[in-house]
Amino acid sequence: MTIDETNGGAADTATATENPLQQERDELQDRLLRTAAEFDNYRKRTDRERRELHDFITSDLMRELLPVLDDLERTISAAAATGNNPGLATFLQGVTLIQRQWLELLRKRGVEVMDVVGEPFDPEWHEAVADEAANGRPDGEITAELRRGYRIGSKLLRAPMVKVAKA
Repeated sequence: MTIDETNGGAADTATATENPLQQERDELQDRLLRTAAEFDNYRKRTDRERRELHDFITSDLMRELLPVLDDLERTISAAAATGNNPGLATFLQGVTLIQRQWLELLRKRGVEVMDVVGEPFDPEWHEAVADEAANGRPDGEITAELRRGYRIGSKLLRAPMVKVAKA
């Protein structure tokens, strides 16, 4: 046996030993990458679920508070219609301030007031409770808002009650 044959045999043994180790390393690296990707997906999913839960709780609470805001608006309208009473004017200023604070609180929470008069009626977004003669308006146009509507982003919080033009 020559020296070259001895070294050649050792080289073959090293290559044979290297391949299983290299293969095992590649498999472990692949598992590590997959585990990291799974963890990243898990983190994204839990963040999304947490946001959805927060939005649900916020919208549920805001929906319950809207009737109080409606009552404030009715109070302001009724007080404004009674005339010039100095004591009532001060009361009206206080209630108006409270209403503004409520609206600001809602705005900070992502709640938007829907301005719908003049828009076409959409049953997905509006609740029609009356109709009236079109009088030159397009058929299906919202002519009056009887109760305000609110949304959070692209989600409807409460549909506005509206009056619609009918030809």
